[in-house]
Amino acid sequence: MRKLVCVYDLEPQHRERIAEAATGLEIVYADGDQDESALASHLAEAEVVVGWSEQAEEYALKSDGAGALRWVQAWGAGVEQMPFDAFAAAGVMLTNASGVHANAISETVLGMMLAFTRKLHLTMRNQLEKKWDWIGGLGEIHGKTLGIVGVGAIGEELARLAGAFQMRVLGVRNSAQPSPFVDAMFGAGGLDRLLQESDYVVVTLPITKETQGLFDRAKFAQMKPGAFFVNIGRGQTVITDDLVDALERGVIAGAGLDVFDPEPLPESHPLWTMENVILTPHNSGNSIYYTDRAVDILVDNLRSYIENGEPHRNRVSLEARY
Repeated sequence: MRKLVCVYDLEPQHRERIAEAATGLEIVYADGDQDESALASHLAEAEVVVGWSEQAEEYALKSDGAGALRWVQAWGAGVEQMPFDAFAAAGVMLTNASGVHANAISETVLGMMLAFTRKLHLTMRNQLEKKWDWIGGLGEIHGKTLGIVGVGAIGEELARLAGAFQMRVLGVRNSAQPSPFVDAMFGAGGLDRLLQESDYVVVTLPITKETQGLFDRAKFAQMKPGAFFVNIGRGQTVITDDLVDALERGVIAGAGLDVFDPEPLPESHPLWTMENVILTPHNSGNSIYYTDRAVDILVDNLRSYIENGEPHRNRVSLEARY
């Protein structure tokens, strides 16, 4: 029988929704009652794998295409760890959970922007020291310019929310395709203009050959001296030493970081103690609603796969790797 293997254990309500959509597929979950050898046997027969693991790569993926595997639904949006070449050789389709993070991450970004502008990060440090210190020079994000580098689901939602603050929104994405919430959209060639005009630069990029180390000394030099830099994409898109230098020399006003290179950030790293930096431990996408949304995407794709032989949502290009 055709088989779907989920490498995670899921709650009964989620299993029920998946069962309704996965007509004709036997469903196996990697729960606590499943021993390793039994799971390996199921993975070797899996046509669909939900999530990914070293065990899935070892037993489900046959580079010669002789295995049963035809589709992998990643549980997250980032897929840089996937074996793209092996998927291509075996004819395996890959989809991700793009869109699952839009609400959570956009709220974190807005929180960072507001904290910097209203200097809440400094007020909170004073609170820990029981220090009553009136902090002046508080700005406002109303009417400022927001630049979003890599406008996807997260960027679209952030741009929509920025409208509540009457912000001007600039965007960069490879296609340069317009968005109803972005005032001006550019292709990759418009990045420098975005940096020069933005009061807040938010990076949502995946890691690819083109984005590796994209934000270096030269890019930070393009930004306004009073601008804030926020990265919730991937840490490797930034040359960390160049960012630290830009922060120390006042080239930019501050940085909100959820991702790092290296990660986790070493205890001795200077970013920990810089007053113009807000750090979160790569958890901006975390939400109590995450699994509900991931299952929504999976169920939608399962219905398409059963009916048409292909998942229709969030198809990842094995060549472009995103």
